[in-house]
Amino acid sequence: MHTVVEREMEMKLVLSPGRSVPVPARLSYRSNDPYAVHMAFHIGSECPVHWTFARELLVEGVFRPTGQGDVRVWPTRVESRDVICMALSSPDGDALLEAPSLALSAWLERTLREVAPGREGEALAIEEGLSTLLRPAPAPGEGRTPHGRHGGPQTQGGAPRRCEKGQGAESGGGVGSGEGGEGAS
Repeated sequence: MHTVVEREMEMKLVLSPGRSVPVPARLSYRSNDPYAVHMAFHIGSECPVHWTFARELLVEGVFRPTGQGDVRVWPTRVESRDVICMALSSPDGDALLEAPSLALSAWLERTLREVAPGREGEALAIEEGLSTLLRPAPAPGEGRTPHGRHGGPQTQGGAPRRCEKGQGAESGGGVGSGEGGEGAS
């Protein structure tokens, strides 16, 4: 099971020095996608704008300027308010957003409690998946016997058996047909 940590907040889209407009935003974090944060701007409109980037980038940006290229994040003070600035760049345009530092930091803290930094791989169960993929195949006669269709080995009574002429899946015999394959009774 995975957990979703969401928070809606009003950010400011900076149009020019001293001029900005409010932008409703939703921040989302999913424990099954532990390295990423998802942000949707203009929520409630017909065309919300979605951004996804590294949670680590946002965490670091709360404390010091970070990022390069499409996403840059830094803390600052605007009119006696602590804010986190996010400069977002795409082929469709650029945006400079200000998020209230306290609200953004509180949401980030909740994501860090859900999946601690350095534990993201555990949340994805990467090690278990890799060990399953890299597990050696059992030797013939041990454990499961591979089975296939159209001439591949098939099982009958636990021993491998090759399809013979007239017994392939295309002629009515083979796996699941009730005649010599696993579906045999």
